[in-house]
Amino acid sequence: MNCKQFNSISLEEVLLSLGHLPTKQNEKEAWYLNPFASESQASFKWDKRINAWYLHSEGVGGNNTDFMKKFLNASVNEVLNWAQKQNFSSFHQQPQIKKYEPNYRIDEIMDLQNPNLKQYLYGRGLTSKIYNYIKEIRFTVGEKKLYAIGFENLSRGFELRNSFYKGSLLKKDISIINLNSGLQDISNVEVKNIKGVAVFEGFMDALSFIEMQKSFVGDILVMNSIALLNKSIEHLKNYSNINLFLDNDNAGIKSKSVIIKHFPEAKDHSAIYFDHKDLNEFLIHRTKNDVALKAGKQSEKFPEADKQQIRNQEPEVKNLNGFKMKR
Repeated sequence: MNCKQFNSISLEEVLLSLGHLPTKQNEKEAWYLNPFASESQASFKWDKRINAWYLHSEGVGGNNTDFMKKFLNASVNEVLNWAQKQNFSSFHQQPQIKKYEPNYRIDEIMDLQNPNLKQYLYGRGLTSKIYNYIKEIRFTVGEKKLYAIGFENLSRGFELRNSFYKGSLLKKDISIINLNSGLQDISNVEVKNIKGVAVFEGFMDALSFIEMQKSFVGDILVMNSIALLNKSIEHLKNYSNINLFLDNDNAGIKSKSVIIKHFPEAKDHSAIYFDHKDLNEFLIHRTKNDVALKAGKQSEKFPEADKQQIRNQEPEVKNLNGFKMKR
């Protein structure tokens, strides 16, 4: 995706994907509360005729690329990489889009049953231990019937994954899981009585943490998109013990820096998987090595003589602020 293509997408759809709805609108324009900061009166205007925005409270504006550069505090390339992953429905349509109409429907929401989805999770290092935190979603896009693992967010939308599909349905939002009750905390987002929280970018990393942890008590917060960083920060104000498990890439490092700036006492645990992109990649690697070692096989990546070295190199977390993840 290039800038011209991204700027041709309706800004309404971009804003909707980030959880922003207009406070008022007519045929020519729509007004939103400031997406970059808190305010009580809408000062952000979207001009539908030219698909451009202007923030009156700050005196700045521009196109979609300008908006996401400011929203993500990112470069143009990082914005385009983000946009490429969003699966915008209007990407292949004409630039002048007056209204975003979803081309999908949810057919059924159920407990996980499909063996292909279970096999997909197994390939990601995940077992039945995490089944209570996900759903099987059967849905239709256009005329095509699909199924995927669904991870619910606070707005009752779903993040979707299977071996060939990555997307989301309904409204985009963060997710919060309370490990004390084993349920997603959808109905009660006021979590002032919960002291600890573990923070992740994506739900596969959150599920990996659930798979590995032994004694953590508290909440899990999943951003589901770097674009929801500001909303995540608002929720993190409810916690006194913040633990970060963000990706080891540019976006993850930037997000970590922003969170620590707001919460200097937040703890960064990315060293656990320092030589992997994220926690799930680390889990996959560890699981494969465990299977090979238990079967008495020689790893193709490491010679037999280095098995003890592998064990020594893999981080073993015994008592890290309530986390107990070990082989």
